[in-house]
Amino acid sequence: MKLNQESQYIRSVNLKNEQIYSYDQFPLNLPVIRNFQEITFHPSVTYIIGENGMGKSTLLEGIAIALGFNPEGGTLNFNFSSYDSHSNLDEYLKIVKGVNRAKDSFFFRAETFYNIATNIEELDKQPFSGPKIIDSYGGKSLHEQSHGESFFSAFMERFQGNGLYILDEPEAALSPLRQMSMLARINELVNQGSQFIISTHSPVIMAYPNAKIIQLTEKGMSESKLEDTNHYSIMKQFFEDRDRLLHHLFE
Repeated sequence: MKLNQESQYIRSVNLKNEQIYSYDQFPLNLPVIRNFQEITFHPSVTYIIGENGMGKSTLLEGIAIALGFNPEGGTLNFNFSSYDSHSNLDEYLKIVKGVNRAKDSFFFRAETFYNIATNIEELDKQPFSGPKIIDSYGGKSLHEQSHGESFFSAFMERFQGNGLYILDEPEAALSPLRQMSMLARINELVNQGSQFIISTHSPVIMAYPNAKIIQLTEKGMSESKLEDTNHYSIMKQFFEDRDRLLHHLFE
């Protein structure tokens, strides 16, 4: 059963403005923070999109850490650090939760998923560690699969429904066909009571029906339709008039 506004796991995020004395240093100097507006999340799927440097991944990271996730990703039970590079944005974020608590949860980061795979293997080698963690990812080592296959193992095997899933650029290793398959998987999980917050550059990934799309620019954030996003319009223009665009690019 899909979540509604009463049952969703996360309702909104805002800044603790009273704790901010200067916007001159990272991460408070990012466009998304300097021009922050309260984000009210969709009960099913919310996309946070924008060009590189707008701060969408840093915002997603801050939200995840504020909720108790490991900065490099995984479930709430993961607690490791390969390289301590996360910002302190979580200290300035105020998360409003819903009345229900998710039964499953995962923070997926494309750039650090390799580290998750390594940590799983290290934990599974420990004696008396109980059931193998890798079994919940399909049973096959994530390092013995292609990058895209290992991503998809997490989406298909580890995500269980009734969950809160925060995904940062999940399309990074997925072919267009796999991206469409992922949309189908998102729909399955939404119908099983899940809520998604997704940062992406892919017009395919951001095509989930009736989702909320929040586009970040230097001027701030605004809600947008898929067809009005920069990502969609650029790709549409490229394929409809490829020769002319390539001519200008190659001049």
